[in-house]
Amino acid sequence: MAAEAHADLESRLSRALGERLAGFRALRSCERLSGGASQETYRVAAATEGGERRFAMRRAPGGASPRFDAAGPGLAVEARLLAAARAAGVPEPEIVHVFEPRDNLGEGFLMEWLDGETLGARIVRGEDFAEVRPRLARQCGEVLARIHGIDVHEAGLAGVLRTRTPAELVRESWNLYQAYGVPQPMIDLAARWLLDNLPPAAPPRLVHGDFRNGNLMISPSRGLIAVLDWEIAHLGDPIRDLGWLCTNSWRFGRTDLAVGGFGTLEDLLAGYASVSGRRVDPQHVKFWTVFGSFWWAVGTLSMTQIYRVGPDHSVERAAIGRRSSECQVDCVNLLIPGAVEPLRGASRPSALDMPRADELLASVRDFLRDEVMAATRGRTSFLARVASNSLDILFREIELGPAHRARERRGLERILGESGDLETLRWRLVRGLRDGSIALDLPGLADHLRQTVVDQVAIDQPRYSGYRTAIELSR
Repeated sequence: MAAEAHADLESRLSRALGERLAGFRALRSCERLSGGASQETYRVAAATEGGERRFAMRRAPGGASPRFDAAGPGLAVEARLLAAARAAGVPEPEIVHVFEPRDNLGEGFLMEWLDGETLGARIVRGEDFAEVRPRLARQCGEVLARIHGIDVHEAGLAGVLRTRTPAELVRESWNLYQAYGVPQPMIDLAARWLLDNLPPAAPPRLVHGDFRNGNLMISPSRGLIAVLDWEIAHLGDPIRDLGWLCTNSWRFGRTDLAVGGFGTLEDLLAGYASVSGRRVDPQHVKFWTVFGSFWWAVGTLSMTQIYRVGPDHSVERAAIGRRSSECQVDCVNLLIPGAVEPLRGASRPSALDMPRADELLASVRDFLRDEVMAATRGRTSFLARVASNSLDILFREIELGPAHRARERRGLERILGESGDLETLRWRLVRGLRDGSIALDLPGLADHLRQTVVDQVAIDQPRYSGYRTAIELSR
């Protein structure tokens, strides 16, 4: 956010606090935090007659809801969900104020600030959490059972939350992806598989929708102390929450521990059963784990779409789209595991130029990492890291991209039995998957998609755990 726009936000926030916070004296700080790709999150400190008070502020990007998240109930309803969950015994912060039109702050709310950790990598690896980690999976199961047990009629939420069946969720994401006009065959295969393997129908319950490591606040001594980010809550199959918690994107490199990278599925299901009295079929969880990778593969593309047309043109939005291949390789490992050949490339920048293309990229990347990150803090430093990582992708694109595209084209020609340019052939495959004219068991299809997706991850993020899993499955 530009300095002038941030100063204006602080001025409006200060006025709102002065009208609604007892004993308010001054706004001391309003710092945007690095997390929150969908919504803005701030740490707010205010001076009052009783001393300093701290709050967390959740706000839609630019104060206005993105046009692409029609599935979400909105931040005003999210505040009501937090309050209802807190009343049901779910660990949550207290809501302080939901923004009104006269606040001129857009859509959002203030809640009490809690001290805890939300960075998933630290929760998974940090020594401070070693003692509590073995208890987290069961604790998550217990908390999810309480969430799913909330009576939405008593909580006044029945009329403001959409009811969404598994089939509707799959088709909604599939249609959204198709609207972007970017052919990604593995997304289409995953959508077909999900529609062919829908779970049994069940009475809809409250679903958090984004219950994962990264949206859970963890205390080293007490464990789970808050469930955050209710922005996509709805009524539907509650097992979606369990499967999303097991999705590989949110394990932060720990492929051996299925639940958030910190626990086992057995402990999660045991905790859930202890509160709900319901035994959950692990295959039911697998469906929603596959859906989670499929859904986030589309969601990452949506972030780049927001970058393209607004309202948020940050470097983070642009970069997240390249994470789609990470989710797609997780779908590969869940649905069509098998052998792949590591991608090797020999492309080099032209030696006719001085400096070469790779030298220009390196100079910008190193400036961001060595100077900008060192001279800044908070979100600016975070975005400098994101930008430098994007340049690393371009390095790998230069080196490996030509070999990847050539191998993909050869594979398409084999399975389709026709020749052509890469774009035409890929669209031919995608359209066949969408209209059903290409069967999921077409000879060579699984091998081709597995190899192509793994090759793309080698460019986008070769350190991703799903890539390592795919390579290990080949040995």
